[in-house]
Amino acid sequence: MLTDYIQAAMRKGRYEILPDGEGYFGRIPDLQGVWANADTLEACREELQEVLEEWIIIGLKMGTLIPVIDGIELNIEEKVA
Repeated sequence: MLTDYIQAAMRKGRYEILPDGEGYFGRIPDLQGVWANADTLEACREELQEVLEEWIIIGLKMGTLIPVIDGIELNIEEKVA
C-alpha cells in the first residue's frame, strides 16, 4: 500500500526547468511542502521521492491527515472501544 501511494503521488509530480540553467524544480501539487530541486531531471525526481517518503513518515508520526491519492489512504483510523 505504501509503495502504491508513493507511485501514485509521484505520477502527480510537476517539473519545471529553472531559469539560467539552474536545474529543475519539482513538486507534488496536492501535498503541501513536498518539493525538490536538483541539477538534472532524474536527480530532481529522486530528491522529490525522498522528500515525499519523509513527509509521509513525519505526517503519520504526528497524526497529520495524509491526503488520499487515487483512492489510496494511509491514515490510521482510531478505533473507539
